[in-house]
Amino acid sequence: MQIPHDTRRALDVVVARVNTSAEADQPDALADVNALRGFVREYAISDVGELGARDLAGVRTVRGKFAQIFAAPSSRAASVLINELVATAGTTPQLTNHDGYDWHVHYFAPGASVGDHLAADGGMALAFIVVSGEQERLRRCEAPDCRRAFVDLSRNRSRRYCDSRTCGNRLHVAAYRARRKSELGSEQEEIVHGGEQQQTADHA
Repeated sequence: MQIPHDTRRALDVVVARVNTSAEADQPDALADVNALRGFVREYAISDVGELGARDLAGVRTVRGKFAQIFAAPSSRAASVLINELVATAGTTPQLTNHDGYDWHVHYFAPGASVGDHLAADGGMALAFIVVSGEQERLRRCEAPDCRRAFVDLSRNRSRRYCDSRTCGNRLHVAAYRARRKSELGSEQEEIVHGGEQQQTADHA
């Protein structure tokens, strides 16, 4: 699947933001304004002014809406959520080529809050996925103890885990050990059964 650079980058930010949510084994990674500042720096989010509590609340709200889009049961349901999101954000498409990047489109309005900024660009990136008929690529990790969000960009839509080197390998190892345990159990049963048959033959 061919995705423009700015759309791919916006999707990466969406996924990273959804995955900051608190889970059973991890705290909320956007717990305070300092954490939000760190997120903005890490993902080089441009045109962001001084951040405060209102910005943190706005980003958390948008994070929840993106999580709903990942959980949407159909493209129609996803489209309704995306339309509401970008309408609320007040999108204003503008061409720009900042920071060494070639021409691309920013969808957030000049002076927008960081929440609206991320909602506009992320919402339009997700709209691209839906318009392309690829809404099923918005997935959650299938590892039973994970559930992190990711965008499946594999050629045949076969990706199942957020990270094949961690969740994927861990489940493959667990499945292998379960098979070996089952095989060893079967072998022991055969040995015991064979010994019982031999004892019966000796007594006969």
